[in-house]
Amino acid sequence: MSAVTQTAVLDRTAPRPTGAGQVRQILTLVRRNLTHIKRQPEMLTDVTIQPVMFVLLFAYVFGGSINVPGVDYKPWLLPGIMAQTIAFSAFIVAIGLNTDIGKGMVDRLRSLPIRRSSILVSRSIAALIHSSIGVAVMSVTGLFIGWRVGEGVLRGLLGYGLLLLFGFAMIWVGILVGSAMRSVEAVNGLMFTTIFPITFLSNAFARTDVMPSWLRTMAEWNPISALTQALRDNWGVAGAAVRADAPWPLQNPELATIIWSLAITALIAPLALRAFNNRTTD
Repeated sequence: MSAVTQTAVLDRTAPRPTGAGQVRQILTLVRRNLTHIKRQPEMLTDVTIQPVMFVLLFAYVFGGSINVPGVDYKPWLLPGIMAQTIAFSAFIVAIGLNTDIGKGMVDRLRSLPIRRSSILVSRSIAALIHSSIGVAVMSVTGLFIGWRVGEGVLRGLLGYGLLLLFGFAMIWVGILVGSAMRSVEAVNGLMFTTIFPITFLSNAFARTDVMPSWLRTMAEWNPISALTQALRDNWGVAGAAVRADAPWPLQNPELATIIWSLAITALIAPLALRAFNNRTTD
């Protein structure tokens, strides 16, 4: 036992690789995180079955009761579903990181000559890949319900780029929650009671101009609304134009999405790093 402990101490005090060595560490850990999906394909239900179910339910069940004048609701809805899915990347990384910490995987990695940042970077990349699978599935689903990218390849790619940028910001929220909460159940409870309602309090599923004034203000300044509007504009969704008196984030959704993403990252990242360090430091 003492020999094992001594080896761990020696490994943890060894120089941590940088440059190409750290890149190899990150790629190895990304592969390890993605291997879990291969061995447990049910982990993909939140980015495959669930988003498709939302699209079908809102498009064909609830869509008839949601009035968006002069607009085909199904293609109008799809950007909102995608924005919701990428926001849930925080959920993915929070559960994965919390599980690794709780089961001692992070401590095991720290006993090796590995940089601590590699753990978070690899978890973030894996979460983005995980969420991107959902976006790809929904893009294919959208083709079957009438959604098309109507503004050209470059603007179409810009929309997907904004999705990934916002997803990166949400990953820091996941790192904070995953590090601060003491169990997966606590992570589930907190994320469902915060992110889930926030995605609905937006223009993702319904018009904001019919909401009460106080609720409309909250919805239109919601970062999910800016992202959804940016996707609708860049993908040429019919009826995506906002009213003349709409607030600045909806008038300039691309810039607003970038600002929101950078602001969330700047505010949450230091808190997330502190929480992770506190949780994983002896």
